[in-house]
Amino acid sequence: MNRRDAVKNVALMLGGSFSAPTLLAMSSKENKKRIKQSTADLPISENHKKIIAEVAEMIIPRTATPGAIDVGVPAFVVMMIQDCYRKPEHISFLAGLEDLERQKFLSQSKAEKVETLIQVEKESKKQMEVYQVQQTKMGDNEDREQMREQQQGLPFWRLMKELTLLGYFTSEEGLKSSFEYIPVPGKLELIKLKPGQKSFAY
Repeated sequence: MNRRDAVKNVALMLGGSFSAPTLLAMSSKENKKRIKQSTADLPISENHKKIIAEVAEMIIPRTATPGAIDVGVPAFVVMMIQDCYRKPEHISFLAGLEDLERQKFLSQSKAEKVETLIQVEKESKKQMEVYQVQQTKMGDNEDREQMREQQQGLPFWRLMKELTLLGYFTSEEGLKSSFEYIPVPGKLELIKLKPGQKSFAY
């Protein structure tokens, strides 16, 4: 399975729980259609990249299996945000990074970082409620393109979690660490998994 095939199937593999902007971004990436915009619209600094890497690693840390940093998730997140998302998500993602920067996230202890991200997740739930209301209103409005430019994007935390999962499970190391990968399956038959045995991914 190559990365393109994995991108097509990963939403189903992870329960089909990705948001509409991320599904659109996945489609853009799969079809190699870069959204027409300048990366200057999303000025991600080196410090921002360090924050992205730290947050991704806290979502999927290295244990007996590779962590987010090991499989290249941080670079994947930056590439996807810059190339495949629209302006509203650029604004919300950058706002989330700047908020963590103001809180000196990288200088915090591990326990403080955990507490900071717990708070970010709580705030994200409120932001998602606003986002859902916005989407409903936009669906009832004829001037959708103008509203899309003005609307608030998917919250930073939701974007960060989705892209971390997407980047991890579409990497060879991430896929193999979580699933028994069988490139050429044998006959189709029901089997009973042994205790501790991984699920299969074809």
